[in-house]
Amino acid sequence: MYLAPALVVLGGLLVYPVYQLGLISFFEYTQAQVSGGEPTAFRGFGNYAELFGDPQFWQVLLATVLFAAACVVSTLAVGCALAVLLTRVRALPRLALMLAAMGAWATPAVTGSTVWLFLFDPDFGPVNRMLGLGDYAWTYGRLSAFFLVLLEVVWCSFPFVMVTVYAGIRAVPAEVLEAAALDGASQWRTWRSVLAPMLRPILVVVTIQSVIWDFKVFTQIYVMTNGGGIAGQNLVLNVYAYQQAFASSQYGLGSAIGVVMLLILLAVTLVYLRLLRRQGEEL
Repeated sequence: MYLAPALVVLGGLLVYPVYQLGLISFFEYTQAQVSGGEPTAFRGFGNYAELFGDPQFWQVLLATVLFAAACVVSTLAVGCALAVLLTRVRALPRLALMLAAMGAWATPAVTGSTVWLFLFDPDFGPVNRMLGLGDYAWTYGRLSAFFLVLLEVVWCSFPFVMVTVYAGIRAVPAEVLEAAALDGASQWRTWRSVLAPMLRPILVVVTIQSVIWDFKVFTQIYVMTNGGGIAGQNLVLNVYAYQQAFASSQYGLGSAIGVVMLLILLAVTLVYLRLLRRQGEEL
């Protein structure tokens, strides 16, 4: 009964839109239907068959998975490292780092993407001058463009991991860390054998959140690669769905891509939780 109000809100905000997304994915839904017309053709799984038969979809899916994995690993590495650093520095540097991280976290994605584009601009950006790269255009190459977007995604995502893990570390009894230090454990060994097992519930949360956020990245890719890069070389599933739905007015096909993304994220989350539960039982 206490959870009923929250369930009602979640049902309105999540369940109904997902239902509509799935419903549209079974129809021939074009601009005419968006303007108020009724769906004229029930395609069944036709949109999904067309999607799975398109080689570009599989290329975009692979690129999305690899890009999201790189973002998740990088975000967790940076966030956890800085969380440990926060426990090693004095109050003033800790406050400065926390404020800087919160500033990055609070920056809108469009603003952050624009700033990063300026920093790496081939004509006016300071990064190329510092590195001696001349007029090298980062967004022209496929890998360099993905790398540039990855830096921006990590920059705006690591504060969540850092603050959450730092709070978890502060909750670990000091006696445990002192015992590890007396046993001669290095910083890395202390993290791997002491902190990481104790912080497993927190790491589960930040990992799943990072997977969801990074798998459905849209703004950074769209802004920094001008809609998916040259000839679509930097497309990810969210941008690909946007192009199919809004640029090509194939809303049924775009909805099918959204449903596929939802199922992939659910599967990844469930598998990850099951693996962690099995590890916990073994321990």
